[in-house]
Amino acid sequence: MTGGHPVPRNPSAGPAFRVLGTLKVLSGGRTVPVTAGRQQVVLAALLLENGRLQSRDRLIRLLWDEEPPETARTQVQICVSRVRKTLAAAGVKATIVTRPPGYMLQIEDSALDLDVFRRTVAEANMLAGQGRTAEAADSMRAAVALWQGPCLDGIASETLARVAQHIDEECLAAAESFVELELELGRHRQVIAEIARLVNDNPLREHFRAQLMLALYRSGRQPEALEVYREARKLLQDELGLQPGEELRRLERSILTEDPELRLPDAPGPGRTAGLLAAKADSMQPREDRPAAARGPVPRQLPVDTADFVGHEHLVAEAEAALTGTVPHRATGIVVVAGRSGVGKSTFAARVAHRLADTHFLDGQLYCRLHGGRTDPIDPREVLGRFLRALGLPGPAIPDSLEERGEIYRSMLADRRILVVMDDAASEEQVLPLLPGSRSCGVLITSRARLTALPGAHRVTLDILDEKDSLELLGNVVGADRVQGEPAAARELVAAVGRLPLALRIVAARLAARPFWPLASMVRRLADESRRLDELAYGEMTVRASLSLTYDGLTEPDRRLLRLLSLTKGSTFPGWMAAALTGGTPGPYPSDILEPLIDVQMLDITGVDAGGELRYAFHDIIRLFSRDRLAAETDDGERGAAVRRVGGAWLSLITEAQRRILGTRYLTGSAEHWHLPERHVSTVLARPLEWLDTELENLSLTVEGLAQEDEDEYAWELAVNLAPLHEARGYLDHWARTHRKALTVVRRRGNRMGQAALLASLGSLHLNRRNLPEARKALTTASEIFEDLGHDKGLGLSHRDLGIVARLTGRDISAMLLFDKAQRYFDRSGDPWARATVLTQRAVILLRQGDVRRVEAELNEALRIWRDLGYVGGQARVLQRVGQLLLHRKQFEGARKVLSEGLCMVLEDGDVIGEGYMLHDLGRVHMGLGELDDAAAFFDRALALREGIRDHAGAASLRVDLAALSLRADRARQAGTLLAEAMEVFSRLGMVEEHARAARLYPHRSADGIDAPAAR
Repeated sequence: MTGGHPVPRNPSAGPAFRVLGTLKVLSGGRTVPVTAGRQQVVLAALLLENGRLQSRDRLIRLLWDEEPPETARTQVQICVSRVRKTLAAAGVKATIVTRPPGYMLQIEDSALDLDVFRRTVAEANMLAGQGRTAEAADSMRAAVALWQGPCLDGIASETLARVAQHIDEECLAAAESFVELELELGRHRQVIAEIARLVNDNPLREHFRAQLMLALYRSGRQPEALEVYREARKLLQDELGLQPGEELRRLERSILTEDPELRLPDAPGPGRTAGLLAAKADSMQPREDRPAAARGPVPRQLPVDTADFVGHEHLVAEAEAALTGTVPHRATGIVVVAGRSGVGKSTFAARVAHRLADTHFLDGQLYCRLHGGRTDPIDPREVLGRFLRALGLPGPAIPDSLEERGEIYRSMLADRRILVVMDDAASEEQVLPLLPGSRSCGVLITSRARLTALPGAHRVTLDILDEKDSLELLGNVVGADRVQGEPAAARELVAAVGRLPLALRIVAARLAARPFWPLASMVRRLADESRRLDELAYGEMTVRASLSLTYDGLTEPDRRLLRLLSLTKGSTFPGWMAAALTGGTPGPYPSDILEPLIDVQMLDITGVDAGGELRYAFHDIIRLFSRDRLAAETDDGERGAAVRRVGGAWLSLITEAQRRILGTRYLTGSAEHWHLPERHVSTVLARPLEWLDTELENLSLTVEGLAQEDEDEYAWELAVNLAPLHEARGYLDHWARTHRKALTVVRRRGNRMGQAALLASLGSLHLNRRNLPEARKALTTASEIFEDLGHDKGLGLSHRDLGIVARLTGRDISAMLLFDKAQRYFDRSGDPWARATVLTQRAVILLRQGDVRRVEAELNEALRIWRDLGYVGGQARVLQRVGQLLLHRKQFEGARKVLSEGLCMVLEDGDVIGEGYMLHDLGRVHMGLGELDDAAAFFDRALALREGIRDHAGAASLRVDLAALSLRADRARQAGTLLAEAMEVFSRLGMVEEHARAARLYPHRSADGIDAPAAR
């Protein structure tokens, strides 16, 4: 990023180490060559953490994102050694110190341009706060002048590149600050060119555009200021499907009305221009009284706050101040809560988050447990998918790539006050893509590591409780009277567990469950246990000692249950899994057998799901302890049987969910089901799609677990039968991931039926993503295997979807032949639900061919089938086709009635895609009736929905109809613009029929070069 930034006259002068641009080392005015690749990565990592220890493990992760070689540690040592020699040979003043477990770079205070930049920015902010605006502007310019391009430009490490992006954000914030200071000084004419370059280099950064609009307006160039807004609106709509933010919208209105407040104040003072833009935008601090529709959904995802929280009062206050500080030009408040396992990081974070939720972060709180202690922590791409859903973005609108998800996520948080809580982070690499870009947001992270590479983060390190707080916690759980009655034993007890909160809670819970036990008896038991282990200290080993004591005190059935529960993989799990794992006959309340584990806090209740069922969870350390016991005390036969019972239980629930939603079952295999009591099933599946939302993680991880256990039949059947529900909810990522895992095991085990079923389902997934070549490939292979197996339903499914591929590529004859084949296969398999899907798909081609009678007959049959089966989504789909048929016949009142009924169905079902289609067709109905204002209203609502889910083709189709409305109102120029936009999309997507429809309105150009559509 060089545009718009002044550069030093002598680039060789100044700091010896440069990271604000390409990585450079200077000595005596000459560049010191550092070998590209690994040596540059190591040096860059040490520079970014100047004066702080960098572990060898982190350097290995930076050099090899995946699967480092066995010689990785040796290669890191070699890289460090060569960097040392390079710097020493060039006479550079720098020392790389070796200190377990890694290395630390020691250089002078002014030797790194990033350090100089940050100090200069801090000095400028101080001067601005004192009202010394001119001096502040000069200092801020000097800071920005250090930037020679994107930070670490060209570095060969994706992780460091992401860190560099956040450092670039600091430069952009400084650039915004110096522009504001220059505007305060009345230098609006002088800075226009600089701001324009900043806008050009950072086209999506709206605040630069606001500054440019203000500078142009104050310079008497009102039309150009408004053109800047129009360019921003077009860019945001084309790139992200979004409207400009509140700042730009309000500034545009103020310019149009020539608001006197936009004029330059007579007496410049600190922050006047910044305050003016903030007042016009009201976006840096979103207000509580803004309408809910403007803010969007308000996520409330925080875990429960612990009532008996004690200690760390000064650290709580410190974290709150860092998250809510009002320092001028502050960046996003980031707090990292670090500490050893069991010290109470998650509890601390929950306390801070709940205290701030209703006072500072009124637009909501996002939460995710990142599972940093696992070998496979959660991918940030998946976390962004969860967050975007919580923020109101429909599943089909969520893009595939990490970068695109990050862009939309930051845009959606840009003017909102939201707290993002990330629990148990593994590394900076996992966290960086999840950081919002808005200073109005806050980020609270817990991690076993310090995450020192997070730029601008405030770190809070938790340690064990002091004795006073430990005794208070013990008294809160067992009763203050028991602690006061045995003060010496209480002090010995908290010392015996190392004053570690998790260990203390476990022991206290055991005592609370046994009110007749003296505290001294627990002290003796802990002492006995400690003698069996190696010199226990507080930390993980102290926790393990406490867990062993608690575990030994359980009955054998409870110990067995705890061991088997360690097979669960999700963050939380439902209580019925206990009965499935143990194989006992479930009673009316299957979770009752968990109560003994809850009593001694070996298991936690985390809340209640949408169906009113309790949710349970392990602490990570307890889960690991239970898995150790599982490996030591449970044979492979018992373990395998438990895994199959759980798979069978999930399969039974999915089958019932399908029956309730679709009225049928997708594909069956030979996996044995395990059934819960009917009463419990009715409670769990009262709202099947909401149940799917709750259990999405568990279902996906169960498929992966079954695949790992070589349970191929259970893995494919569960994955494939989940697919229709994933499709209904737009969970395309989970659809893809479960199928990849299941496909691996069925191929390894030679399971041909499983391969065919998974490939056919993947073909449907590719269709949803409009990846037609991959869809055709998967479906063709699936149909060949189904043919070998003689599986009629499978053949019907694969031929139906191949027919859709043919229809979408304009091969109507081939599509009809494939649909006819699919229908014959479905008729042979006796599946009316599947037959109805063919009838509905075929109607599109028949209506296009003008075969109205056949369309009517087949749609009536499909509607009858789906009404008999109770499939609401299918009924709505047929009603839409019926409405289109009535439109074709110009029976507008009938079409309005049918489409209105369909609209009610999709609204009730939460189907955003279907809502867009229904609104579009209802707009066409009103257009046919001559009710043009109503038609425009429906089209506008449909267009907003299509753009909201990034459906470019659907939005283009709506623009064609809006153009037709414009023609009726004699607005030819507006119609021409709409048609030009639509035809460009149709050409790009190869949509021949839609392009021809638009072209019929738009056959020639006028003499003045303005497209002049013909009258319809």
